[in-house]
Amino acid sequence: MYEPKPEHRFTFGLWTVGNVGRDPFGLPVREALSPVQIVHLLAEVGAYGVNFHDNDLVPIDATPAERDRIVRDFKQALKDTGLVVPMATTNLFSDPIFKDGAFTSNDPKVRAYALQKTMRAIDLGVELGAKVYVFWGGREGTETDACRNPVDAIKRMREAINFLCEYVIDQRYDLKFALEAKPNEPRADIYNATTGHMLAFIATLDHPEMVGVNPEVAHEHMAGLNFLHSVAQAWEAGKLFHIDLNDQYAGRYDQDFRFGSRDIKAAFFLVKFLEDVGYPGSRHFDAHAYRTEDYEGVKDFARGCMRTYLILKEKAERWNADPEIQGLLAEIHQDDPSLQPYLGTYTAVKAAALKDMPFDRIALGKRGLHYERLDQLTVEILLGVR
Repeated sequence: MYEPKPEHRFTFGLWTVGNVGRDPFGLPVREALSPVQIVHLLAEVGAYGVNFHDNDLVPIDATPAERDRIVRDFKQALKDTGLVVPMATTNLFSDPIFKDGAFTSNDPKVRAYALQKTMRAIDLGVELGAKVYVFWGGREGTETDACRNPVDAIKRMREAINFLCEYVIDQRYDLKFALEAKPNEPRADIYNATTGHMLAFIATLDHPEMVGVNPEVAHEHMAGLNFLHSVAQAWEAGKLFHIDLNDQYAGRYDQDFRFGSRDIKAAFFLVKFLEDVGYPGSRHFDAHAYRTEDYEGVKDFARGCMRTYLILKEKAERWNADPEIQGLLAEIHQDDPSLQPYLGTYTAVKAAALKDMPFDRIALGKRGLHYERLDQLTVEILLGVR
């Protein structure tokens, strides 16, 4: 029941299972794997697809001949394993040129280079089959607001995304953009810090229909936000183009833990939401194995992400079918037909009638809602005793 299948659309990035365990205080603990080796590792654990930053696949200083060889070998690995590439992105954060941002940099040469690098990376992503292109502005921020007016940063980011939308249209690529928010790290403060910021930004673009969001569990939890609410807002707006699944302690640095390993109830309601609404995209795990692991442990990590998702999917089905839970929900959400003439779309007649309608405020305030019982039943399903 909990074995991954292609229809589950589970994907990992080259940078996730390929993470060598380096951190700011420690050297790598695992030898680097080639992209081809990573593809075969993901096929072994049952993944559906593999995603990449341009330089995860092709080093930034590769010659054209080296680039062609690497891409050829990667395509062969995809063919041999049956894995696909649903999403690609550009690394605009690692190289020193981006130390003060890419699209928002004060230096016009850096901004122009960022556009060049991204166009070439888009070409590569499309060549390998990607339909979604993610933008994470890891360096698009500041340590001091003395360096840049944030209005200028917003305008520069808009100019860059508009430029790249026109490039995709001009090339006739079948590609959508997904913007990924994060409040901080590696910059002290990053522009467009939450999914809500990104949704507001998208509405100002020349081609908003081409651009959605890629919310990430850890990025919203870092700021102490409810990730489910961000995902729901993106879905309701028709902008949930991609999603990054992992886990995170609130208020910490970006930990990228195995999905469901920290806040199992939050993970449950997220999985339930995605399955209930029929989200059609990839379930992408943007997470890393513990630094304690060798590559057998990395496989355990990858299998664990997918297995936890499928377990929670089964728990959601059980929750939806539980008679007591559904009875409580029916009571909680019971409609009152007598109020239909007063609610919904505004009319002057409706507003006048509603202003004169009597309500028993005291009785309404005393009514218990049974949320404690509902939450306890949820916990019992998650603990496997119901």
